[in-house]
Amino acid sequence: MEEMLPQENPMGTAKISGLVLKTGLPLMISLLINSLYNFVDSVFVARISEDALTALSLAAPIQIIMSAMGLGIAVGLNAVISRALGERNRKRVEETASAALVLAFLAWVLVVILEAAVMKPYFRWQSGGAGTIMDYGIPYLRICMLGSLGMMGQWVFDRFVMASGKSSLFLFTLSAASITNLVLDPILIFGYFGLPAMGTAGAALATVIGQWVGCFAGYFINRRWNREIPIHFTIKADTGCMAAILKVGIPSTFVQVITSVLAIYVNSVLMAITPTAVAVYGACVKIQGLVTVGVNGMGSGLIPIVAYNYGAKKSERIYQSCRWAMFYSVMLYSVFFLIMEIVPEEVLLLFDASEEMLAIGVVALRIMAVSYLLSNVCLIFSSAFQGLGMGVQSMLLTLSRQVILPVLLIAAVSHLGELSFIWWAFVLAEAFVIPMGMTLWKKESRKALKLLTVKGGESWELV
Repeated sequence: MEEMLPQENPMGTAKISGLVLKTGLPLMISLLINSLYNFVDSVFVARISEDALTALSLAAPIQIIMSAMGLGIAVGLNAVISRALGERNRKRVEETASAALVLAFLAWVLVVILEAAVMKPYFRWQSGGAGTIMDYGIPYLRICMLGSLGMMGQWVFDRFVMASGKSSLFLFTLSAASITNLVLDPILIFGYFGLPAMGTAGAALATVIGQWVGCFAGYFINRRWNREIPIHFTIKADTGCMAAILKVGIPSTFVQVITSVLAIYVNSVLMAITPTAVAVYGACVKIQGLVTVGVNGMGSGLIPIVAYNYGAKKSERIYQSCRWAMFYSVMLYSVFFLIMEIVPEEVLLLFDASEEMLAIGVVALRIMAVSYLLSNVCLIFSSAFQGLGMGVQSMLLTLSRQVILPVLLIAAVSHLGELSFIWWAFVLAEAFVIPMGMTLWKKESRKALKLLTVKGGESWELV
């Protein structure tokens, strides 16, 4: 007989309105810190030159692919281990934790292979052979990729504390990584305290060192304060647990990889018009990471809540948590929305924007702000699907709004040479997918919970 966890954690008992905040706010703050140091990276690099900022914009799609591997493992881990905790299956919890660590190492090996195979040809193609941009971009991306094992480990250790309902501990992990990066960024980029000025390579090194600090901090925090999830390093992970993690996580990884293809495509379209537009798009991506921390934090916090209560057969709590996550995310974003609409020039000047960059960027930022607002709806639905173990449904929703529709719309207007049409394509994509997301969530969530009701022998009123 499997050993049972001694008691139900707050995921199944706490008041939903407070639980969503308690779980989501630490993640939101941690994402804010993470986005800030990515944002600051670009702000510092922009002080080198506009070509350096363009190089980071071109590196971003490959970084998305790299992060997607860690994110996929984290998403799958979060859903599988939270459900095991809800079922109070300790053996499953332990096996899932070990499987996630093995998968994180294998993901890093794959990133190293990717770096050796495609990194230089990619930059030569995307930069159009521009030597200055390549000189800035290649060292930056090489360091980020080869040093990414720390990032993979941090993804896993962070999700351990999230699944246990101890999201506040996550702040210590990411704060350690972020503060390290923020301190080292100007020192390594510009060469303070007698160190050589390393430029974009210094920005990459500061990021990697910060990730490793976060990884070690995550390991220590879990061993010291999160005994609910035992940590055992092994090369003989349970294949069933690995498969369960990948079943939920691979769709998320696939979506992010395909999203990087969109970024590559958009950069190619913009580069044909003007390289400055690539720098603007890169700045908008960094700004997006900062201003959408509310919905991303609430969405990440929603996954373990939904997964736990799905395992515990508590449907009403699932629906309530989705409603509260949606409400909180929109309210938190509204402040950033007003800033981008009222003073976009001030935001872009943080990137040392030239007159040409301001002329393009002000229009772009105001339009893109609307797309970020609309994205709140389907981002919450995607997180809820992941919590129910419906990785495919989450993938379909995200692919539609982030890849399929934007590509089709941009392809339709790109030949016109009007940049504003390209920015509006992102808004239309988000708007068109909202009805699809609402219909898909209503249908699939009711189907899953009805099936679980039959298996559990209980009768629930589905909302």
